[in-house]
Amino acid sequence: MKIVSAAEMHACDRATIERFGIPSSQLMQSAASAVAAFAQQQFPNAKRVTILCGRGNNGGDGMIAARLLAESGCEVTVLLLGDPAGLHDEPATAWRWLINHPSLVSVFPVQAESDFSAHSHALDVDLIIDAIMGTGFKPPLRGLPLAMLEWVKCSACPVLAIDLPSGWDSDEVRLNPTDSESKPLPSFPADAIVTFTAPKPAHMFGQLTRYWFQPVVVAPIGSPAETIVSALDFRWAGASKAITETIRPVDSNKGMYGHVLVVGGSSGKSGAPGMAALAALRTGAGLVTAAVAPSVLPLVAALAPELMTHPLITDDAGQISTRNLEPEHLKRLVDKITVLAIGPGLGETPEAVEFALELIAQTRFPAVVDADALNALSKNIGRLADLAKDRIMVLTPHPGEMARLTGLTTKQVQADRLNIARDFAAKHGVILVLKGARTLVAHPDGSVAINTTGNPGMAKGGSGDLLTGFVASLLGQHSGDPARAVEAAVYLHGLAADITVRKHDQHTLLATDSLASLPQAFRFAPLNYTSRPSSGYGWLQGLPEEIFPMAPPR
Repeated sequence: MKIVSAAEMHACDRATIERFGIPSSQLMQSAASAVAAFAQQQFPNAKRVTILCGRGNNGGDGMIAARLLAESGCEVTVLLLGDPAGLHDEPATAWRWLINHPSLVSVFPVQAESDFSAHSHALDVDLIIDAIMGTGFKPPLRGLPLAMLEWVKCSACPVLAIDLPSGWDSDEVRLNPTDSESKPLPSFPADAIVTFTAPKPAHMFGQLTRYWFQPVVVAPIGSPAETIVSALDFRWAGASKAITETIRPVDSNKGMYGHVLVVGGSSGKSGAPGMAALAALRTGAGLVTAAVAPSVLPLVAALAPELMTHPLITDDAGQISTRNLEPEHLKRLVDKITVLAIGPGLGETPEAVEFALELIAQTRFPAVVDADALNALSKNIGRLADLAKDRIMVLTPHPGEMARLTGLTTKQVQADRLNIARDFAAKHGVILVLKGARTLVAHPDGSVAINTTGNPGMAKGGSGDLLTGFVASLLGQHSGDPARAVEAAVYLHGLAADITVRKHDQHTLLATDSLASLPQAFRFAPLNYTSRPSSGYGWLQGLPEEIFPMAPPR
């Protein structure tokens, strides 16, 4: 799924109207239908609804949604910011309908801050819909909209934003943007967002203001696919999950789904390679072998009877030895392997570093490099381009590891994640998975996929080891499409944790807890579009209440 800028979205709308003859009134009707349907689906107990409308097309969407909700039996109040005389085109038509049907909808223009006190009843409702500012808005909020924001903060009821929470910059690519004085930019709260046709950068990077699980959905409203054109070279990682939704053929055999070799596990470090190997099994790899130090091999083997093990040669201290690279040992280690996952629990002794680099160099199948193997690379970064040449190599650093790989500080990495990830992947010819809030998957061609699953409960040891296993497993199963395989793995990793946390709690989440939620994650179709725009959405973030009803408390 492409991500488009505000200008590209406006160009898409123009092309839809001018090239394909779909009138703007039809687009607005479809958008409003999607909003009304989603409001009733996600907030089924909302019988009293207040809709805050600006005077542009965003407000027009809100006014038509008001009519649809009223016709479905809701008690609806509309507050219009500004003089109704300033309305034009479809918003003007929608306003005339509202004022001509006072028995269905209560309508009030708000032209001054002093007007708010007369409408305190509008905050005592079950749902507020924010239809004030749309895609073209540039922060900060000022004047009447800013005053309305302060007024709305007095209400604890949920808020559904149309297109964007008012106050957001559609083209923003930072989490929690601030002004020149490092103060958070003012914006309306949002418990859910419905946008249209395609996501914008802010949908990918913006954190909503109540809790992590608010739904962000994309509704199709009739624009043909060829009108959605973008030069940003961003996409949404969740769309790649589609490669996991195919049914395996009836004559499947384990050899069709890859043999993953997880290499790591020096003395005292059984957990990391064990979790990576278990994750690779759980995500569908045909075979998984964990190559670890003999001292930890029994612990790793005990995790699953389906897991195979290989004892690595170690030195007297139990650390991985370069003797494993001797021809007879290396041949046994990599025989019939299709994907290498190296690093979890490997250790950072000089011998372990040399072993990691040479094992990558002497094999040509896809490699997933994590943890201690990333640290080995950071000390030998000049070798990376050669190691990655003519093969698929995936690096999965967290911000600290990324800082070591680039010679930057962690703060510098976090301040410019997108450009640093994109430049690094292109320079070294690797797929780079920069972990964190909104994990980025940067590809050698300069494109970047942005992941919107995952939650703060994953900030615990072991999460990265699971991801290593997920990535290696899906690479083995989808070797012909490595870009989408990696993106799907990142998306599923976060989605499984999201489902788990909805059942439990962020504080108590262990990395391996999310493996129990993988079946639900695999079966969830984030792009559940149908032929009717009002009944299908792309779920960028969050989960449908009727499927996953256990939302955390607000």
